[in-house]
Amino acid sequence: MIRRQLIKETLENLGVITEEQLKEALRLQRESQMRFSEILVRLGFLTSENLSSILSSQLGIAPLALGNIQILPNALDSIPPSFAKRHRLIPLNFELDRLICATDNIFNFLAQENLELLLQREISLILVREDELEGVLEKYYGSKKEDLDSIVQEIDESEVSKSKEATLTLEEEAPIIRLVGLIIQEASKNRASDIHLEPLKDRFRVRYRIDGILHEVQSPPKSLQSSIISRIKIMSNLDIAEKRFPQDGRMKIKADERELDLRVSILPGMYGESIVLRLLDRTTLNIDELGFSKRELEEFERIIELPNGIVLVTGPTGSGKTTTLYAALNFINKPDKKLITIEDPVEYQLAGINQVQIKPQVGLTFANGLRSMLRQAPDILMVGEIRDFETAQIAIQAALTGHLIFSTLHTNDAPGAITRLIDMNVKPYLVASTVQAVLAQRLVRTICRECREAYQPTREEMAVLEIGAYAIGGISFYKGKGCSRCNHTGHRGRTGIFELLVLKDELRSLITSKASSTIIRDKARQFGFRTLREDGIEKIKSGITSIEEVVRITQPLVV
Repeated sequence: MIRRQLIKETLENLGVITEEQLKEALRLQRESQMRFSEILVRLGFLTSENLSSILSSQLGIAPLALGNIQILPNALDSIPPSFAKRHRLIPLNFELDRLICATDNIFNFLAQENLELLLQREISLILVREDELEGVLEKYYGSKKEDLDSIVQEIDESEVSKSKEATLTLEEEAPIIRLVGLIIQEASKNRASDIHLEPLKDRFRVRYRIDGILHEVQSPPKSLQSSIISRIKIMSNLDIAEKRFPQDGRMKIKADERELDLRVSILPGMYGESIVLRLLDRTTLNIDELGFSKRELEEFERIIELPNGIVLVTGPTGSGKTTTLYAALNFINKPDKKLITIEDPVEYQLAGINQVQIKPQVGLTFANGLRSMLRQAPDILMVGEIRDFETAQIAIQAALTGHLIFSTLHTNDAPGAITRLIDMNVKPYLVASTVQAVLAQRLVRTICRECREAYQPTREEMAVLEIGAYAIGGISFYKGKGCSRCNHTGHRGRTGIFELLVLKDELRSLITSKASSTIIRDKARQFGFRTLREDGIEKIKSGITSIEEVVRITQPLVV
C-alpha cells in the first residue's frame, strides 16, 4: 500500500494523469493481482519509460539504461534464479561488500531485506525500465520458463494427475507432470548422464551425474515423493502399484526440440523407491567423436570392416564400452549387411539393426540368444557381454564360420582380455585364430575451455606419470581453475582414452603357447601398442585433459 499510495500522490501532484484514470486503475487493481504501476502502463495512461523516469526523478535517482550496464557473471551466480525471477531482480556487480541489483520495483523492500539476510551483505537497488528488465531476465534466467519452486507452489497434492498419455512431452499442464519434466530437462541441459532420485529419511534427494561425478541439485519436497515416483512409472509403462520388487523400463521424451531416450531403474528401499534415470545421448554415436587419435581411428575402422573374427571392448562399468560398440555398429551399418544384437538391456534403439534383449527368466540368455541369432543368417553380431564359456564358445564358432562378432569383457586392460578367455577354458589356438583386436578404454573428464590456464606441473606430478623432463620440452600443461560454466570443477565433458591391441601373427603365436598378458603386452609394443596411461599422457600434452584425471583413471606404466 505504501508503494501504490506514493505512486498515486506523485502522479496526482504532477498532473500527468487524470482523477478518472487513477480511479479506473485503482478499480482494476482491486479486481486483479497486477501491480499498480503495471496497470497504469497496460491501460495506456503512461509508458513504462515515462513512469520510470517520473518516479526516479521524484526520488532523486537518475534513470539507468540496463543495456549499457556490464553484468558480471559472479554477480549473476550470487542469487538463486528462482529468487531473481520471483522478485524481478538482476544482480549487476559488486561495490566493495555491496551487491547492486536492477529492478523495475524499487519499492520492493521485503525482497531487498530477504536478500540481505540470504547473502549477508548490503543490497542496493537501481530502477530500470520494465521492458528492459524482462529482456535481461529472459536472457539470463529464462523468465518465461518454469522453475522447481514455482511448480511446487502450484501443486495441490490431493489432486495430482495420474492419467496415462499416449504422447509424452515436457509441456504437459498438470503440475507433477511439469515438475518431473523440469527435472529431466535440467539434467539434459546440464549434460547429465544419470538422474538419481533418492528417498532419504527426512527428504527426497535429487542428484545429477555430470562427467562421471554426482552433484546434488535443488530437490522437491519429501511430500511429493510418491507422486513423482508414480509419474515416472506411468511414463515408463511400469506398474505403479508394485512397490515390493525392482522394476526396469524405458521412455522417450521431447525436450527443447530434442528426443531423449531414458532407461529407468526402480529399486525399493527403506524410505521408498529409489529411481535412476539414464539419459542416452545419441549425439555421441559417431566413431570419430569418441576420442581416438588419428592413427587409432584409422586402425579401428579397418578392423571393424573385416569380414569375420571377434572384436572385444573391455573396461569397467561406466567406461563407455556400449557407446563405442554402438558407434562401431553405426559406422558399418549398411543396407547390404544384416546386423543383430543381443543385449542386457537394449540401451539405444538403432535404425536398421535387429536388437534383442535377454530374458533369463524365460531362458533367453546370451548363449541361447546367440545360438538362435545364427539361424537368422546375419553378417554381423553384437553380444552385450561374454560372461561364460558357453557364450564364448558359440561366439568363436560363429567367427570361424564367417561372421564378425562384437562383444565386451570386464578386464583392466587389452592383453588381459586374451587371458580371460583362456581362463574360461576356451582353447588358446581358438582365441588366437578368431580374435582380431581388443580395445580397452576409460573415460576422463576434459578441461573446461572457458577457464583453462597453463601451469607448470610439480616434480611430484611428473614422477607419478613417469614423464621425464626431456619429454616435455616446449609442451604447455593446462588445468581448469573453475567457472560457472563447468560448475567450478575445472572440467567440462568427457573423452575416451584407449589402448588398441591388434593381433599380429607374432602375437597369435604367443597366445597359442599360453603366454602371459605381460609378455603379450611387451611384444605388442614392438608394433606401436600404447597403454591407457600412455594415451592419457598424450591427451595431457594436447591440453585435452589434466594430470589429475589421468592419474585417477589409469594404472601406472608397466615397462
